[in-house]
Amino acid sequence: MNAQEIKLPAPDKSGGKPLMESLKERKSTRSFSDKELTKQQLSDLLWAANGFNRDDKRTVPTALNRQELELYVILKKGIYFYNAKEHKLTLITKGDYRKCAGKQDFVADAPLNIMFVCDKTKAAKMEFSYANCGFISQNIYLYCASEGLGTVVRGSFDKEELHELLKLSSTQEVLLAQTVGYEKE
Repeated sequence: MNAQEIKLPAPDKSGGKPLMESLKERKSTRSFSDKELTKQQLSDLLWAANGFNRDDKRTVPTALNRQELELYVILKKGIYFYNAKEHKLTLITKGDYRKCAGKQDFVADAPLNIMFVCDKTKAAKMEFSYANCGFISQNIYLYCASEGLGTVVRGSFDKEELHELLKLSSTQEVLLAQTVGYEKE
């Protein structure tokens, strides 16, 4: 296996709590332990967030089916691009950059920060892209409630710093962030 890639296991699409129970337990968390997610949890989470559930369709809707949003993950060992088609992570930058994922103190301790990146050349309208971020975020919230994980969606981060760290093109923009992990007890 290429050291620059993390091949994720196939997502487990059969488990989890019932939807109504997950909705009842959905909440925001701002205190995280440093316990890492398993590869299976990471796989299931990213697939639920913005994976492909049909040949050319994702788990979330997008206006005019533009599919302009991609996910980048910031883990303790590096920054990765989530290649949803191949269901794998591709290394962008090695090292612990979690503290750069947001302005809140807890982002540096959480095992996972997910950055929602828009390719503006694909977007129908930016207003639609912001709404599409909401679909991804809600899927993450529901997965986390089902799995017993904590999460919080965030808009407070340094866009310019992240643009450089994620090595984005001039047509890409970070729109939203979401932190995931086990709640600190």
